Amino acid sequence: MIHDMSPGTEEQLQKDRTTAYIGFDPTSNTLHIGSLVPIILLVHFYKAGHKPIALVGGATGMIGDPSGKSDERNLLDEVTLNKNVEGIRNVMSRFLDFDSKESNAPILVNNYDWMKDFTFIDFARVIGKRITVNYMMAKESVKKRISGEAGTGMSFTEFTYQLIQGYDFCYLFDEYDCKIQMGGSDQWGNITTGTELIRRMHPDQDAKAFALTCPLITKADGSKFGKTESGNVWLDKDRTSVYKFYQFWLNTTDVDAEKYIKIFTFLDKNTIDLLIEEHHKNPGLHLLQKKLAYEVTSFVHSEEETEEAIKTSQVLYSKSFKEDISKLDLETLEDVFSDLVQAEVDRSEITSGLDMIAALAAKTNFLSSNGEARRALKENSISVNKIKVDEQYCISDEDLIGDTYVVINRGKRKTFILKAV
Repeated sequence: MIHDMSPGTEEQLQKDRTTAYIGFDPTSNTLHIGSLVPIILLVHFYKAGHKPIALVGGATGMIGDPSGKSDERNLLDEVTLNKNVEGIRNVMSRFLDFDSKESNAPILVNNYDWMKDFTFIDFARVIGKRITVNYMMAKESVKKRISGEAGTGMSFTEFTYQLIQGYDFCYLFDEYDCKIQMGGSDQWGNITTGTELIRRMHPDQDAKAFALTCPLITKADGSKFGKTESGNVWLDKDRTSVYKFYQFWLNTTDVDAEKYIKIFTFLDKNTIDLLIEEHHKNPGLHLLQKKLAYEVTSFVHSEEETEEAIKTSQVLYSKSFKEDISKLDLETLEDVFSDLVQAEVDRSEITSGLDMIAALAAKTNFLSSNGEARRALKENSISVNKIKVDEQYCISDEDLIGDTYVVINRGKRKTFILKAV
C-alpha cells in the first residue's frame, strides 16, 4: 500500500504513537471505492496504535485540486458543499469510530472551520510569504497545466490550492501534533508543500513533518479502477446496491484479484499467500475472487448483507429457483438481471399468451431466426423460469417474476431476460 515516503517516516512510526491525516474531497455526498485505499490506510494506522485524522475539505472543495486534472473544475456552491461534507462524514463514521474514548481515537475535521475566517491579507502575509512562486511552479501538476501539456492553463484559484492544503497540514501540526500527511501518489506535490511550510513556519523548533503516499489503483487491462458500465462503484448502498458491490469484486480478473486482496482486505500475509496458491491450482473455482468479494463487502457493509448478496448472486442457479427468486424485490431483480441479455415485450402480448418462437426470435432476437428457435425447442434445450418447455408452450402472466420478468434459458450457459412493459 506504500508508494513513497519522505526520509524518517518509518523511524517516526516505530518510535512514537503518531497522528496522521488524509484529506477527502467533497465532490459528492458520498465516496466511491477509489476512496477505500486511504480509508483502509487510516484503519491500519488506528489498528497499529497510531491516531488517524480524516479531513473533509469543506474549504479546499470550494477551489478544486489541480493534481491529475487537465481542466478547471466547476466550483460547488456552499449549500451543495455542506450537503456533501455531511454525507462524507456519515460514510467515514462506518469505518472509524469518531466517538471512541480511546487515547488514539480517530478525529474528523473540516478545514472550512479554520479557513472561513482567514482573510486574504492574513493568508498572503502568513502563508504566501513563506513559499516562493519558484517552489510552487516546480511541482509536476503545476508544470503540466502551465505548459499546456494537460489542458488550457491554470487559474490563480487552483494555483493557490497547494498553499491551502499545505496550511491544513500546518494547522493540524500545531493543533493536534499531526506529523504525517498521507494520500494518493498524485498528492505528493501538495503533501510536500505542507511539510516545507511547517518547516518554514517553525524555523527555531526543528519541526519535522512527513509525507506518505499510497499507489493509485489501476486495472491490469489499463481501464479505470472502480468504474463499471453504469458508472462509479459507491460505498453507499443507495447508490450501488450491496449485490452490485459484491459482484464488482467477484468479477475481478485473476491478475487484479491477486493484487487487490493485498490492498483491500485485512487478511495476513500467510493467509493471502495460501489463498493465491490454492487459486493457482484451480482458477476455475474463483476462490480468490470469492474471498476478496466477501472481505471487502463485509468491511464496507456487513457480514449479514454480504451473505444476502451471495445468496442473491446464486439465485439464477438455485435448485429451488422459483421459490428463491420470488423472495427478491423488484430493485434486486433489476440488479440480478442487469448484466444479462434482455428484451422488452408489450405486457398485452404476454397477457394474451406469447408463443415460444416469438419469445425466442420474432419478438426478441434472442436467437437469430425462427428456424433456430424451432431447432432449440426440438432439442429440448429451452426452459422458462428453469422449467423445460416445447414449441406448444405460451408465456403468460403466471410466468412473470415480480410481475415483470421471465427467465429463458438455452441449455446451461445462455440466459435471456424477457421484460414486460
